[in-house]
Amino acid sequence: MTKSRFLVRDLHAHARHHATAGELGEAVSQVVAPVVAHDALRLVGTSPTSDVGSFSFWHGVEPGLGRPWLLNYFAGAEPYPIEDLARLPIPAGTMSGGDRHVDPARQLLAAHGVGGQLRLLLRDARGIWGTLDLLRGQDRPPFDDQDVRRAASLTPALLATIRSYVKAGPLAPQSAAPAPGVFIVGADHTIRTATPPARAWLDMIRERQPNPSWTSEPFMAGMAIKAREYARDPHNPRPLCVGPSAGYGHWMVCQAEPLDDGSQDVAIIIQAAAGEHLLTCFSDWYELTRRERQVLAHLRDGLSRKQIARRLELSMHTVSDFLKAIHRKTGATGRDQLLAALIP
Repeated sequence: MTKSRFLVRDLHAHARHHATAGELGEAVSQVVAPVVAHDALRLVGTSPTSDVGSFSFWHGVEPGLGRPWLLNYFAGAEPYPIEDLARLPIPAGTMSGGDRHVDPARQLLAAHGVGGQLRLLLRDARGIWGTLDLLRGQDRPPFDDQDVRRAASLTPALLATIRSYVKAGPLAPQSAAPAPGVFIVGADHTIRTATPPARAWLDMIRERQPNPSWTSEPFMAGMAIKAREYARDPHNPRPLCVGPSAGYGHWMVCQAEPLDDGSQDVAIIIQAAAGEHLLTCFSDWYELTRRERQVLAHLRDGLSRKQIARRLELSMHTVSDFLKAIHRKTGATGRDQLLAALIP
């Protein structure tokens, strides 16, 4: 077995057995360290149809650095935004934190004793699935091209890790989701107020620990930053985050809308994912083909196998084959379990 296959096996096992962000972040760091030495790590998982990270695992990052680092990420105040990395043959970049006078991102790193950062975009033929950030202290040599190549070689293992994490969660919810809730985030990046259902969502998320507890407020502030960008330029995408049931107990969707009162306040709506948001993200993570997605959408809408075959101009046998593939990929035991997953 090659080293890369060992990495895939080990990370896959960690993803299925470690539920909290801290545990999985530490496990990923331990596996990555022999390949690319580092002092801290952040692994973000998302799906090609979500605008921001759906969940994240951190190791060695204190809240004093993590909070402003997360805000910089949302504000686009980092030297390697995702759209720039996506244009590179190897979608990765490095920077030094030693020069305090270059830009705010380097100033932030230097102020917290960080000497270098490596960011790797995690992508495959289906799209972008997240990022890996590695940090080194100022007493370490900066990341170089060899580190970039080594980090890039980990992409299949890291993709397998975040997919395993998502698929290890319950296929269908184990309890009723809280009602839709609303957070109001002010221009000062603080949560000004929240409805009781929003607090219930936050309590449930913190109990499950899909992310470090201190990330909740900067995440909400980051969503608000993206929403204000949309208000200034409607060509920017509206911020949307769809999180998997593995981390949140339910497939969860967050959307942000600026209030139309001149206050710069932003409403963050959090609720159980449903409809096309749920179907699209669910199909992304379980790696369903276009035809399998069509079959699943018709199944969700209450069509029988015969009706699906007629609608898609397929044979009953072909529809049955697609359903078998969907059951195999999702681990569903039958139609009822699939419908429970797709109809909150």
